Amino acid sequence: MKDSIGKRFAIYALLTALSLLTLAPFVWMVATSLKPLGEVESSQLLPKLAQPDNYPQVFKQINFARYYANSIFVAAWVTFLTCLTSSMAAYAFARRIWPGRDLVFKLYLATLMIPGVVTMIPNFALMVKLGLLDSYAGLIIPASFSAFGTFLLRQFMLTIPMALDEAAMIDGATPWQIFWNVAMPAARGGLIALAVFTFMGNYGSFFWPLILIKSEGLRTLPIGLMYFDTMYGRATHLLMAASVMSIIPPALLFILLQKHLVRGIQLGAVKG
Repeated sequence: MKDSIGKRFAIYALLTALSLLTLAPFVWMVATSLKPLGEVESSQLLPKLAQPDNYPQVFKQINFARYYANSIFVAAWVTFLTCLTSSMAAYAFARRIWPGRDLVFKLYLATLMIPGVVTMIPNFALMVKLGLLDSYAGLIIPASFSAFGTFLLRQFMLTIPMALDEAAMIDGATPWQIFWNVAMPAARGGLIALAVFTFMGNYGSFFWPLILIKSEGLRTLPIGLMYFDTMYGRATHLLMAASVMSIIPPALLFILLQKHLVRGIQLGAVKG
């Protein structure tokens, strides 16, 4: 009994230490966001005198509200379209029977092996030809299809008994009705997990908006934060204040949906 308590205490102590280690950069970020520029490089963690004016100063230095809105708008649309396209593809791979289905799915998954930088130039050239350069559509459309999302939702749909589809077909349901009324509700956990992953990944996207967007009004947060690096030096205190505000949406999303996220990942691994 004592050995069991001791092991449990040791595990909790280790997890607590790892949690504090993980939180350390965030604590430093918040503390730095309240410092004047002269104290940023100080070894002292907490500011001598907190300077909350750094936060409103961010909005005066750059068009932060616009960048904030752009990031949320683009990430929300990408999340919605990714969940839609991935669920439809997953339904076709998991619930419909057609020649070459498994081969096509394997080829589709093989695209995960291709680094994003390899497809960056072809995607950029395609956006130029389609006239989507420097536009919201150029930011949203290329990111709205996910082989990982298709794989994740396919795993969920494979766990649904085929008898449900057959019963729906006997009742006269169309394939679209079966998809929408049977498959989608059963895959809700996977959809939530995919939505969280997609939003957090796209919200912090940097390289694609950097090469695609030229207009100041279309910049997203990662691009806008670069402008705290000026010819006069880096405004680190303002950069940290902006960073604290920028992590609020993904942090809230993760906190509110973390139970569904963990459950979704676990259920998605039940059947291959």
